[in-house]
Amino acid sequence: MTAPTRTEPAATGRRARTPLVEIAKLRVDFGTGGRRVRAVDAVDLSVAPGECLALVGESGSGKSVTARALVGLAGPRAHVSCDRMLVDGRDATRFDARAWRGVRGRRIGFVLQDALVSLDVLRTVGAEVAEPLRTHAVVPRGRVHTRVLDLLADAGIPDPARRVRQYPHQLSGGLRQRALIASALAAEPALLIADEPTTALDVTVQAQILDLLADKRAGGMGLLLISHDLAVVSRVADRVAVMRDGVIVEQGPAARVLTQPEHPYTRLLLAAVPSGRTRGRRLSPGPDDTRPEEPTHTPRPGSDPTSVTGPRRTRPAHRDTPLVEAHAVGRSFTDADGSVRDAVREFAVTIHPGEAVGLVGESGSGKTTAARLLLGLVTPDTGTVRFDGRPWSTMPERARRPLRRRLQVITQDPLGSFDPRWSVGRLLGEALGTVGVRRGAARRERTVDLLLRVGLAADHLGRRPATLSGGQRQRVAIARALATEPQVLVCDEPVSALDVSVQAQVLDLLADLRESHGLALLFISHDLGVVHHVCDRVLVMHDGRVVEQGDVDRVFADPEHAYTRTLLHALPGRDLGPGASPAPPPPPPGVAADFLSFRRTDR
Repeated sequence: MTAPTRTEPAATGRRARTPLVEIAKLRVDFGTGGRRVRAVDAVDLSVAPGECLALVGESGSGKSVTARALVGLAGPRAHVSCDRMLVDGRDATRFDARAWRGVRGRRIGFVLQDALVSLDVLRTVGAEVAEPLRTHAVVPRGRVHTRVLDLLADAGIPDPARRVRQYPHQLSGGLRQRALIASALAAEPALLIADEPTTALDVTVQAQILDLLADKRAGGMGLLLISHDLAVVSRVADRVAVMRDGVIVEQGPAARVLTQPEHPYTRLLLAAVPSGRTRGRRLSPGPDDTRPEEPTHTPRPGSDPTSVTGPRRTRPAHRDTPLVEAHAVGRSFTDADGSVRDAVREFAVTIHPGEAVGLVGESGSGKTTAARLLLGLVTPDTGTVRFDGRPWSTMPERARRPLRRRLQVITQDPLGSFDPRWSVGRLLGEALGTVGVRRGAARRERTVDLLLRVGLAADHLGRRPATLSGGQRQRVAIARALATEPQVLVCDEPVSALDVSVQAQVLDLLADLRESHGLALLFISHDLGVVHHVCDRVLVMHDGRVVEQGDVDRVFADPEHAYTRTLLHALPGRDLGPGASPAPPPPPPGVAADFLSFRRTDR
């Protein structure tokens, strides 16, 4: 990365609070000569002590590049220039490598989006969190281990004494994200830059992390939050800046931007937020929309930006015979210390053609294990699974293999499910080959069509997974799952890594397939707004058991079980926009503490 260069002197003015970081006319280019591309163009922003500025926009809008430029990490091929860049009142355009090392971690903490890539796979979680403590001499050496345990506990990691000895690959995606947050907060930075810090977290842990960040802000820490989750933004942000194509198109107080947006693009983003009120309607511009920047269902200023006025879909009719049936399924595992843990107990579900069934619950509740039991990837200890009227869990794998193309999965970690040596075209081509699509023009045409259906372009065919963003990898995973034209699609956090506009396209695509082909969905998600928009029925899991199930409107509006009320009470952003539905009654006193390791404090 070239050092940021000052293009012209700028006048300085006194403010009531000196910003922790202030930048004027930031420009970031990549490439050279005629192939030079401007990723960030004339961006102005500042963050004061105790303030939260949220940077929102779709993938590729320049949010992460802006954040990296603020800590001198835009990359070796980046050309960074600005009129002014101040960090703690110091001219950052004059920083050398040593000066930046003194700023990173101690003055500015950074939570990157992809925890698995950010954490060192050869170091334990404890060593990762301890590094900034030792580097910046935050605490005496004899207290480092105790402080690491406290940081892991504050970040919501259960049993920190055990987790501190584990490596990143031994943790779930949510636990890795929490470990990264603990590491970023270890040196008590004055400013935290958090790039999608809660994407991999369920709503209960998300609430804990947001409360932790609120406590830090109350102590004077500034927060630059990069997020596609507008519900989270509505809860924590003081100001919101909306980016598109490297430019901030709208900026202002969060309450005004999120309820009375002025720019058409901001209104489009808000209209794409899924919730119970958007059920049965398109979230993205349809094929008949003539104005892509201002689709017919996008609200106008002064109206409810989260309402949707597009045509309501016809709900798919369900056949009497279910495609998937599970009866009293259970599965236990033996941990390293020899103890037996019941991952799933007495699990039962039926899924009919064209039906979408949601599965919600916090991390470790058994959702993914239940999905693997339905897919036949794990053999149940008790109970049976049937697919299309036939025994499935007891069927030999040789007999099951020809049927697998009819039952596909979108995994939570697409990067882990891809061969890193293969191109996108080869990944999709392999799936198409299993259903008889021959190599050549026909296969290429089908792969391009699959990419277009999930919002990617044909030029992604030659790229490898490591060169794609998290959202792009997730879309490739969805395209691969759809290649075999399945009857049942098991979706494990399929849109958690996607910004709201791309998420809207994918959810509309799944709805179209349900309506046109009778595609059935088992939809696992920590985003209850997405579940409410997509699903007909919902199952709530806790500690391996289904504690409540029923029609999604009934369960979310009038939950019967205390744990369901705890989940809904932790949901951020229920007041996003005028006319939003109120939160359900809080759980009875003590229930949250019984089910969770924390009690949420409303602010």
